[in-house]
Amino acid sequence: MNALLAGLLGAIVALLFAHGRTTPYDNYVLLAYSLLHAHTIWIDPVWPDRSIDAILFEGHRYVVNDPVPALLVLPLVVISGLAANQTLLACLLCGVATGAAWALLERIGVTDRTTIWLVVFFLAGTDLLWCSMLGDVWFIAQTSAVAFMLLALCELAGKRRGWLVALWFALALGSRFTLVMALPVMLWWAYDGFLVRARDPRRVLAFAATLIPFFVVWVAYNEARWHVPWDAGHTIFYHQDPYMGSPDGSPFGLENVLGELYSLFVVPPQRLHAFPYLRPLDFGTALWFTSPALVLAFFARRPVRLVLSLWLAVALVAGPTLLYYANGGSQFGMRHALDFAPFLLALMGLAVREGLGAIWIAGRALIAWSVAAGVWGCWYWNTFVRPGT
Repeated sequence: MNALLAGLLGAIVALLFAHGRTTPYDNYVLLAYSLLHAHTIWIDPVWPDRSIDAILFEGHRYVVNDPVPALLVLPLVVISGLAANQTLLACLLCGVATGAAWALLERIGVTDRTTIWLVVFFLAGTDLLWCSMLGDVWFIAQTSAVAFMLLALCELAGKRRGWLVALWFALALGSRFTLVMALPVMLWWAYDGFLVRARDPRRVLAFAATLIPFFVVWVAYNEARWHVPWDAGHTIFYHQDPYMGSPDGSPFGLENVLGELYSLFVVPPQRLHAFPYLRPLDFGTALWFTSPALVLAFFARRPVRLVLSLWLAVALVAGPTLLYYANGGSQFGMRHALDFAPFLLALMGLAVREGLGAIWIAGRALIAWSVAAGVWGCWYWNTFVRPGT
């Protein structure tokens, strides 16, 4: 019940910050409409002829982002056609993510009072609320991936039904495929247990049997688009990107790591001499300013097996972000950090359930700072960057 209430409140907060907007970057509505009416996976019939990250390949325009949000928005497109509100779906998914965050912490063993602190942090002290209130194609993908990854972790911390863990994980992959890097850890948890060690080969077989059809469909989808089994969309987009791309080569490379680390951990907001006195940079602000409460994850100690595997998941999922040529583009904070934020939330829960003593006083101060920074970022974007959309 508490998780349902938290989810409802999370969706309401996101809707209030969205103030009825309809994003102009509604690629998923365009894809859903094409699937329903033109029966194509390209969006040529409804292409608005403006730059919204739909790439040109062999004479057709394709949505480069992963397709699950387009499937989720189908009911709205059936009702409203091209006027369907993609941001509404993002806010609803924000509610799912918030409720799942509560349920995960509850199953980890965090008290209700402490869970309130962590869930409010996760909603407003990360980029979750900011991404959801805008609902742009890139941002709803992040919210969707977070929501389904948290649902997968909830199931692992609960009944551990292998097929359901795989279903939630597949929907997360279909929203942000970078999460595929967590697959080895997810397989291990399905087999060895999550909170409690309980090896069960049947669960991992159910996990694999459910996930394999997803990969078959995924390969077929890529063959239909790019004529290769893997998702070549981001490489093609990199070759067409007039701002930061290159006509050849890969968008992933070791030469990008230092720039990504600088974006994640160093870049401060810009100081102004007049109101509002601070300005988030156009291409991101580091986590030390927007989400410093994430440091609580480093205090997780037990169970050692789970703590180590969660950190491994963080490292694996962060890998593509660190190697990618772009840090997430125009954004508040660092939205790519949402890819591994569910694992950090679990670590934070493990840390605080053990009792942190005086450290928890500082932790609550960092949560308050993170939430204030996140709300300020949403206000700034609504006031100065996207006041009318």
